[in-house]
Amino acid sequence: MVRASLNSPAVIERAAELADQDGLEHATLAAVARSLGVRPPSLYAHVRDAAALHDGVTCLALGQLADRITEGIAGRSGKDALTALAQAHRDYMHEHPGRWDALGRRAGATAAQSAEAARLVRATGAVLRGYEIVGDDRIHATRILGGALNGFLELERAGAFSHRPPAATDTWPHLLSALHLVLSGWTANIINPQEVL
Repeated sequence: MVRASLNSPAVIERAAELADQDGLEHATLAAVARSLGVRPPSLYAHVRDAAALHDGVTCLALGQLADRITEGIAGRSGKDALTALAQAHRDYMHEHPGRWDALGRRAGATAAQSAEAARLVRATGAVLRGYEIVGDDRIHATRILGGALNGFLELERAGAFSHRPPAATDTWPHLLSALHLVLSGWTANIINPQEVL
């Protein structure tokens, strides 16, 4: 890439590529500048600092994942939509490990309030509407869904499931079936949090 084409999207994209290649922690301003053939100060016209660089990678990943989910769930509802959403997460983790890490970091306000984040929320909300989960319950359901998927995928990636058969790939459908059952019975069976305090 030549200096004339240097701009914020190009810097963020290069940081994302380095994150996938070497790990998010290695996608530093210095590493990005070196890979682009410029000095680090040249990047400050395009990204404010290291936190902004990583927020940019987070926004990029949010948008890409939202696109995959939106495409995957089109015309689907219920378990089919849930499966498409979950598979989009799993595929993205395997294909873009550094960007996946950017999704799991505590993002700054710019990323958290970005249009890309809103698109991902809408795509997830579309799946939950198929289960007739509304209001604040949608927030709880989103967190439970995200926690279950991300927890499984992080353990799978770390090799925590590789010590004994069956393979994690065989467990994956069971996780999705369990989540489907939870979401399907949400309205009828949701526990009042005050009952367990």
